[in-house]
Amino acid sequence: MNSTPQPEAARPGTASLIPVFVQLKLSLLRNGLQQSSRRKAVYVTSIVLVGLFTALELLGLIALRGTAHMAALTTLLVVVLALGWAVMPLFFASGDETLDPTRLVMLPLRPVPLVVALLTASLIGIGPVFTLAIVVGSVVATANGAAATVVGVLAAVLVLLVCLALARAVATANVRLLTSRRGRDLAVLSGLIIGVGMQFVNIGVQRLGAAGGLRALAPVADVLRWVPPGSAMDAVRAAGEGSYGVAVAELALTAAALALLLWWWQRSLTRLMTAPDSSTLQASTEPDKARAQRPGLASVLPTGRTGAVMVRSLRYIWRDPKTKTAWMSSLTLGLLVPMLNAAQGHGSLYFAFFAPALLGMQMYNQFGQDTSAFWMVLQTIASARDAYVELRARALALSLIAVPYVTVAVTGVAAVTREWRSLPEVLGMSFAMLGALLGTGGMTSALFPYSIPQDGGFKNVAPGQAGIAWLSLFGGLLAGTVVCSPLIALTIWLHVSANLGLMWILLPLGLAYGFCAAWLGLRLAGPRVVARLPEILLAVSKG
Repeated sequence: MNSTPQPEAARPGTASLIPVFVQLKLSLLRNGLQQSSRRKAVYVTSIVLVGLFTALELLGLIALRGTAHMAALTTLLVVVLALGWAVMPLFFASGDETLDPTRLVMLPLRPVPLVVALLTASLIGIGPVFTLAIVVGSVVATANGAAATVVGVLAAVLVLLVCLALARAVATANVRLLTSRRGRDLAVLSGLIIGVGMQFVNIGVQRLGAAGGLRALAPVADVLRWVPPGSAMDAVRAAGEGSYGVAVAELALTAAALALLLWWWQRSLTRLMTAPDSSTLQASTEPDKARAQRPGLASVLPTGRTGAVMVRSLRYIWRDPKTKTAWMSSLTLGLLVPMLNAAQGHGSLYFAFFAPALLGMQMYNQFGQDTSAFWMVLQTIASARDAYVELRARALALSLIAVPYVTVAVTGVAAVTREWRSLPEVLGMSFAMLGALLGTGGMTSALFPYSIPQDGGFKNVAPGQAGIAWLSLFGGLLAGTVVCSPLIALTIWLHVSANLGLMWILLPLGLAYGFCAAWLGLRLAGPRVVARLPEILLAVSKG
């Protein structure tokens, strides 16, 4: 028997791994499309839309060729592309199974050949093609002369490799996060973050047009041209102007950044594939008694049913992905919409009503977030008093966040718009609206419950219940406005009668009015919850 160990050269090398990983990427893509016709349709639609957008971008960049300060735009564009590649794995890691190197832990692979093979496989996909097209268009728009063209070819390759290596390095360094519950929360929140980012891009474009075109980008480009991979794109401009030393230095800077990213990626791979999961070790070695002695927020909340329900509601907000998404959307848009309008010069303090309206609507469909687990809540409700305490505790948990947030939001908008005189009335009306929505939200939770699917998708209403959801939201919002109508009428009368000196009374009056509206609404909702417990359980269990 020959017991000679296998030579070192017998292990898989770079040349043998590259075709394997390329075939793996193609197989994953093909098998994913064969799972359902819907997924295939979405992929084809994505190709068409990205292709059209890429064509428009290329035509726009080529049309701007020769424009003054064009290099400033292309340098900024490349840096934004790299930033997008850096954050993309944090939100869309589940879209590419090869981003998870833990699947390869049991294979006898060395880090260096693995890095090269994975980087080569990363060239396959819509994203790399789109990036390459934009970079080539930027080179065409910036290059001036043969030397600049040669430098542009090198710059395009370096920019593409930096973007791909950056995405892979970030994904590998955060793979424990991306495969955990927090990573799934990030994926759910991606739509919100992208939407908010587009609002800032829109404002930037408007300001750019008002500031005299591309000239306004020159100060930013002077800084970003020494930030890889923007430095590689600026090297095209430098070569076209005859500054060959600067061009070589900028290309070398991008090449050094690529080498540093590859080294970081290799170190992360080595650590990931050889070290145990520290979170698992901590969980297995931490004494149960120590964990049990951490009361946290429960120590400052009321005792009994009220405190227990408040803790549960707050944990839903923090841990449930869809509940967290709804809250983050409301918190962001409630402040972003009035602030954006105020920043553009045509805002009003009354836009701050977005904050109480969006947060108050979180009270609607309270039992839907329990899904089929509502049967455990059902078993604890034996009377209208129990139902009222349940709803009151949920409203209190919501108020712990909503009341300080509304105060800060309205005051912040007042500081931006400088409408300090209107602050008492708007703040008082905001508290009244919040209380009215808490009361009507308790009622609609009892009368129009619906299920929230828990399959990880983006649907927030079970099939067949969309009509109930719209009726609950818009009907409850209309009812909340009607509840606030006496205070609205008083505000209008004070304005019409020119009694502006009495506007300050709307602040304490609105606070008291909102408290009474919430208390009355929850009181009336309690008996209806008790009477409709079986119907509520059936409605929220369909998702």
